[in-house]
Amino acid sequence: MFKRIMVAFDGSEKSHEAFDLALELASLQKPAPAIFIVSVVQPPESLYFVDMSGAVDAATSHYEQMLDELALKAKEKNLLIKTEVVIGHPADKIVKMAREKNCDLIVVGHKGRSAIEGFLLGSVSRRVAAEAGCTVTIVK
Repeated sequence: MFKRIMVAFDGSEKSHEAFDLALELASLQKPAPAIFIVSVVQPPESLYFVDMSGAVDAATSHYEQMLDELALKAKEKNLLIKTEVVIGHPADKIVKMAREKNCDLIVVGHKGRSAIEGFLLGSVSRRVAAEAGCTVTIVK
């Protein structure tokens, strides 16, 4: 089935569901696929130059703590995961990392924006699905 699974994790309910789905899929396979969890810190955009390193550092620490909890949850199911926090635009980084790690599945949560918000703002899950070179599962 799948050999390398990437899960995009932002701490939302849907990203937790995406993580749970990846664990479930992995537990059905022998040998279990490699599971990579990526969290992307997107620095705030500003019209003025402001040092945002404190905000980025705080967000990175927050994600690292959440990813440590996910690693424990995976371990309880006898699965190992690799985690990473990166900085940049979420969709771009998720797709890039999935390519670099030769993933054959990306699992992402859907934020559930309204049709107008989705049209105007786009969505990470939609961009990942459009740009990824592998199967993408969007958890709704």
